[in-house]
Formats: sequence, C-alpha cells, structure tokens
Amino acid sequence: MSFLDHLRAHAPEALPAALPRDPAQRVRTDLRTPHGTTIVALTFDGGVLLAGDRRATQGNVIAQKDLVKVVVLDATSAAGFAGSVGHALRMLELFAAEVEQYEKIEGAPISQDGKIRRLSAVVRENLPAAMEGFVALPLYVDYDPADPDPGRIVTFDASGSIARDRSGYASIGSGSWFAEAALKKRHSPGVDRDGAVSLAVNALWDAADDDTATGGPDLTRSIFPNVITVTAEGAAEVPESEVRAATERMLAERAERPGG
Repeated sequence: MSFLDHLRAHAPEALPAALPRDPAQRVRTDLRTPHGTTIVALTFDGGVLLAGDRRATQGNVIAQKDLVKVVVLDATSAAGFAGSVGHALRMLELFAAEVEQYEKIEGAPISQDGKIRRLSAVVRENLPAAMEGFVALPLYVDYDPADPDPGRIVTFDASGSIARDRSGYASIGSGSWFAEAALKKRHSPGVDRDGAVSLAVNALWDAADDDTATGGPDLTRSIFPNVITVTAEGAAEVPESEVRAATERMLAERAERPGG
C-alpha cells in the first residue's frame, strides 16, 4: 500500500483534494487565498538549479513577502510550486513523506522515474480542487550522474500529466513567460554554478519587473530568492550570502541599463 492509499483509507481529510472547495464550505465574504509564483529551473555544468521568488498574493494584496516555494526532497531531487499555497504545500509534504516511506520500507531509495510518477499521482489527487480554482502545480528537478542526460527538469499539468523539459530550462507561475524569455536568451548548458545562480536571479528579476505577483529582491528586509542546486554531491540550498552577492551584481548591471 502506498502512502497515498494509506491516507485515502485512514485519513482522507489529509489529502490535498480534501481542503475546502465546496461552495457550502466557503467563507461567504471572501475566499481569496494566497497564491505563489514564480519558479525557475535550469541545468548547468555538473548539476541542475531550482529557484523561486518569495511573494504570495491574495487578490491585489501581498499576502506574504518571504514565502519559501522551493524545497530539497532528498539527496538527488528538489521541487518548487506555484499556485494555491495551502494545496501546494500539502502536495510537497505528502510527496516528501512518500519518498521517505518508500526508502524505509524497501531499504533503497525510490528511482527518479518512480518519484516523478508518485508526484504525478499527488497532483492528480488535487484535480477536484483545481477545477474549483485552487490550482497548485510543482516543478521538479533531479540529478543522476549515471544518466547520459543527468539533469532533469519536469513539469506537470493539473491532471498530473508529465512533461520533461528538453531545453535545459523551465519556469512555472504567472511570471513564467518573462522568466523563460530571459533564460531563452541567456542560458547555456555549459554555464558553471555561479553563472547558473546569476541566471536564476536575473530571470526572476525580469519576471518581477513585468508581473505584479512575482516579488523582486528586498535589500532592506534581506529577502532574496531561494535557490537550490542538485549535483553529484547532493541537493543543497545556496547560502543567502551568495544569492545576495549575485543580486547586488545584477542590480549594479541593471542600473547601467535600466531598460533591459
């Protein structure tokens, strides 16, 4: 029995789809819930990077300025989300529990393909809520040095359909159009780790510049994008000091060319 099957049998209220969506369950005055964007992923020489801005919006209001949208799942993978915050966080919590449970029961890590299939199932569980407007979508990355194409970026639609990105970069969320346009111009498969961090910071800045739901860096409050790298050495969050330095370099460059 999978973890999702166990929840379905013993605690169905813990599934993402069990979060309120029935009109009879809604607060009649206002049902606007926090939504998060924007997430970017890109490959670099020796790994794959995942980064997210920090803003959550609730209608025309900034609901949270320091939301964490990207997380390490295990030593070889990470995921981020865009969309309904409550549903998305539940998805990633359930998925991380699935990954941990499998390793404990089987005595070996779940395969990368297995993780992707399980995450697809978690997304599919949320389909009824997505049809009511509570769409929550993950962006998944993993790295397997034994694979001829080691850095993998995977996106999903609300029904759980899986799409592997082959361009070396991807983005989800309302600012994704602008972030992907930036990556299309700047991304190179041979870029090093520092260059990849710089690319992510620039792409998120371009998204924030044109999308009000995407938050730019806030030097006053020391709020910067969360950045995770996955390499042969494992998955780890890039220290804030490095992201700050990359952001300050980017802002200095933009000051010389404010238009782009």
